[in-house]
Amino acid sequence: MRHPEHDTSAAVSADNFTARRPVTAFLGKAWAIAEVELRKLRRDPTELATRAIQPALWLLIFGEVMTRARMIDTGNTPYLAFIVPGILAQSVLFIAIFNGISIIWERDLGIIHKFLASPTPRAALVVGKALGGAVRALIQAIVVLALAVLIGVHLDWSPFSLCASALLVLLGAMVFSAFSLSIACIVKTRERFMGIGQVLTMPLFFASNAIYPTSLMPTWLRFIAHVNPLTYQVDGLRTLLLPGVSAAESARIGLGTDFVVLAAALVVLVALSARLYPHIVQ
Repeated sequence: MRHPEHDTSAAVSADNFTARRPVTAFLGKAWAIAEVELRKLRRDPTELATRAIQPALWLLIFGEVMTRARMIDTGNTPYLAFIVPGILAQSVLFIAIFNGISIIWERDLGIIHKFLASPTPRAALVVGKALGGAVRALIQAIVVLALAVLIGVHLDWSPFSLCASALLVLLGAMVFSAFSLSIACIVKTRERFMGIGQVLTMPLFFASNAIYPTSLMPTWLRFIAHVNPLTYQVDGLRTLLLPGVSAAESARIGLGTDFVVLAAALVVLVALSARLYPHIVQ
């Protein structure tokens, strides 16, 4: 005879398994969409090589010149080392912000109509697209870190720093990918999307702590920087990769705050993009 406590435990375990199934199904569908995005990258890997040119120029030219000029005070940290996390986040931004153009191409090919007719949740479609863009950004981040090593920048290579930095890159890339998807759903044409993408990237980059501490900014720009998700991504990467930089030198926000802000931004932007997603075919 079975004890009642065993029956209760079995029932609770069954309920927990049932509750987890929707989450597992959601993640499985999102990953299936992400795999489709990654197959595109395997067909045309030259995209990553061409996108590596811009961060290389920022590090090799801008970074080296500003280091010699000593125009921006970064304390005891060489300016070249100081901007490596910023250029890393910049390369992630530039890849992710144009990720939304893919759904415009898919609409023209009739693929979006099939996605919308399927039982896949709209949020899973958005998360899958954002995750695919995030993996591409992570590959780009590896290229930037390798370049930083080649020019002699000393970084923290501990397992915790590397894993946390990779997670931060993925999270930040998903935030800007979801933002990009919401823009694509509104503008609906490739020409308008490319124009808006070009307009947004540089203000997001310069209104952040990527190439100078926020403590050097005027008050109004500092306010904008603190509502800019890129600021939190740069701050987290700088905390993880440059542990020798003092809080005063980098005007750090806090690693926990960086992750929480980016996670909250991702939830909001995924919800917004999921709501706008059907509008792409209207």
